[in-house]
Amino acid sequence: MNDVDTDREEQKPNFWQIVFSTLAAFLGVQSNKNRIRDFKYGNIYTYVVSGLIFTIIFIFCVVSVVKMVLSNAGM
Repeated sequence: MNDVDTDREEQKPNFWQIVFSTLAAFLGVQSNKNRIRDFKYGNIYTYVVSGLIFTIIFIFCVVSVVKMVLSNAGM
């Protein structure tokens, strides 16, 4: 590895890396390299807040789909 790659990997995760790590955690497909980066350089509170936001969005989507299906079924 060269110095640029090493420096880039040893930085704190940026916003999009946190978003993609959270989505990967939801799907259960996180790579080992990203997992190590997240645990080594990430802040736990950032991931907790990100996880809560994605959980709320997921619940909202599920409730919306169920309401739409029930309204189309005439209930």
